[in-house]
Amino acid sequence: MPKLTVTTREGETSEIDVADGLTVMEAIRDNGFDELLALCGGCCSCATCHVHIDRAFTDKLPEMSEDEDDLLESTDHRQPTSRLSCQIPFTAELDGLKVTIAPED
Repeated sequence: MPKLTVTTREGETSEIDVADGLTVMEAIRDNGFDELLALCGGCCSCATCHVHIDRAFTDKLPEMSEDEDDLLESTDHRQPTSRLSCQIPFTAELDGLKVTIAPED
């Protein structure tokens, strides 16, 4: 099963297994990382699932939509590697992906 490495805001790192068909947000939420709020449930209407992606994986991700880009503009913690985890379908190609949960606004 593909693996996802999640670093919390406090710097604690965990490796989790990700089932087929989940987004990065669903994998993080379903594995008990309560600090990733995901208030809209993955509808791309908030930025509470904001993560920073390991640069080694940025070219393997789907292109950012205009809606995602607009939502990330609303956060004080946007970086070049910022993405909304609800917008990243986790595929076998992303095995080993590392994300850090962004600071809360």
